Amino acid sequence: MKRFLISLIGVLGAAALAVGINMIAEQTLAGRKLDFTEQKVFTLAPGTRTVLAGLADPITLRLYYSPALGVQIPQYAAYEERVREMMRQYAELAPGKIRLEFHDPEPFSDTEDRATAYGLQSVPLDENGNKVFFGLAGTNLLDDQRSIAFFQQERERFLEYDMTKLVYELSNPRRATLGVLTTLKLDGDPQMMMRRQGGGPWMVMQQLRQTYNVKSVAVDTTSIDPSIDVLMLAHPQNLSEATLYAIDQFVMRGGKLLAMVGPSNETLPRDPQTNAAPEHPESDLPRLFKAWGIEYDPNTAVGDLTGAWKMRPRPGTSGGPVDYVGYFRVHDGINHDDPATADLTEVMVATPGYIALKPGTDLSFTPLLSTSDQSQSLPADVLRNDPNPTAILDAFKPDGTHRVIAARIRGNLHSAFDKAPDGAQETFLAQSQSPANMVVVADTDMLADRFWTRTADFFGSPTSTAFADNGAFVSNLIGTLAGGDVLIGLRSRGSVARPFDVVNDMQEKANLQYRQTEKALSTHLEESAKKLADLNAGRDGSANAALNDAQRAGIEELRRDMIDTRGKLRLVQLELRRDIAALQTRLQLFNVALVPGLLLIFDVVMGFVRQMRRNRRPA
Repeated sequence: MKRFLISLIGVLGAAALAVGINMIAEQTLAGRKLDFTEQKVFTLAPGTRTVLAGLADPITLRLYYSPALGVQIPQYAAYEERVREMMRQYAELAPGKIRLEFHDPEPFSDTEDRATAYGLQSVPLDENGNKVFFGLAGTNLLDDQRSIAFFQQERERFLEYDMTKLVYELSNPRRATLGVLTTLKLDGDPQMMMRRQGGGPWMVMQQLRQTYNVKSVAVDTTSIDPSIDVLMLAHPQNLSEATLYAIDQFVMRGGKLLAMVGPSNETLPRDPQTNAAPEHPESDLPRLFKAWGIEYDPNTAVGDLTGAWKMRPRPGTSGGPVDYVGYFRVHDGINHDDPATADLTEVMVATPGYIALKPGTDLSFTPLLSTSDQSQSLPADVLRNDPNPTAILDAFKPDGTHRVIAARIRGNLHSAFDKAPDGAQETFLAQSQSPANMVVVADTDMLADRFWTRTADFFGSPTSTAFADNGAFVSNLIGTLAGGDVLIGLRSRGSVARPFDVVNDMQEKANLQYRQTEKALSTHLEESAKKLADLNAGRDGSANAALNDAQRAGIEELRRDMIDTRGKLRLVQLELRRDIAALQTRLQLFNVALVPGLLLIFDVVMGFVRQMRRNRRPA
């Protein structure tokens, strides 16, 4: 009886202890989570926490999701759960400032109409025309609206960036101000327009004015307007000391900079009498770049065989179009882990240079556009003023080096000046007040319409169609810079869905073997068909003559070879399925049985240890 009471008291004490621990955990550990994913996809970035902590007015987030989408495509069900969880995290970090709503936009309902009114996109789910929604709409007290039209799986890596950007824009509804200092005719050439020879605003400027409040900055300015959020320098040439000081101090004060320089620019006006190109078509910011630790040579360009434009050879030269390595499309060299370039397919560059950081420079350097390994540095003079594509290609020798054409640069900078110049209007700062935030692009021709748009007549009206992502590239860069450091810090966070790399590797190897076998089959069939044609050609000159023994034997051999090779193909596929099935079985056994098995082993070992201890006790 005594032992029973002691045991009962022990059980009650253990129960009380468990309840007490749970109560304490509920009070002290509520909302705490452990994120064991490799890229911390469930852990919000500091930039997101900063945005949420700075909310002054409430924001309402409305998720419109059709459950049928998740039923039909299970990956979207998991994606939707991640979106919901992230929304809840936002609401927890901004209590009372983030309001959540979750809606199922059933067909022909008022909810569906509201989703459409918010600009959300419906997509067809099946052949019957049933449409589904999976988007987010946000509003603030001023009825400003922002939305994510549809959560595409391709952008799941940027889920936190997209949602935080939406919240940031609702809490800061003012349009960002973009200052543009340029020696190019970005806003058009009035003289050409008067002569009706075109000369209208460049397409890139038309796009920027649709999104930002654009202000022109004179090339001889001595002060940068404090209202400017991002300063864009497009082919700056021969800037005065006072102008360089104004730019330097703008960056020191925390202004965001997009500096676009290049070894040449083909849109610069030519000599009206000789039609010669300018003697110095390059642009540079030597004093600023040197002080900030940026390496760039305006007299050195880069060429790339990969993506090179086809150009006609010079008149009088034989042969067809040749690869002009001075103009090329950047495709594989796009950084898909940066929000500004994640969705771009290709960017066209023309006579670009390349940039790097000086050794020992303590700055963050993130390449955005890079050449392939089929590139080579070239003297800029070779590509300037009527280059010879054939001669350049003949002398071109790729050296296997990837060169950076555009990069995002962040870090603490020292001013390029020791003191303010005489008559300067800006208060002197010796170093940046916060980590500087800029993008440097070693190409300016990419801004010109001819390198990324085509204009066609559409019922009497000229219509421009983009064949490259140059406009989106520039606009996205400014957008990420205007969003501030809190958005720049949000990078690709990875996807929740983790592929079975081993399985995929097996599939790839098996597919390679399948393709090799298929190729061997096709080759063999061609050879057999040729033999059959030779046999048919030997029919006594008559197309209807009976087949002789050799011909029949050839046909039978062909059939046997076809059956045998097809059998090999089926065997490859069978072995592939068997290997994958066996691996999946092992993985399932590992995942399902590992933890219970370990607990069982632990329990057996502990039982054995306890029994040994009892046996050692004196009777």
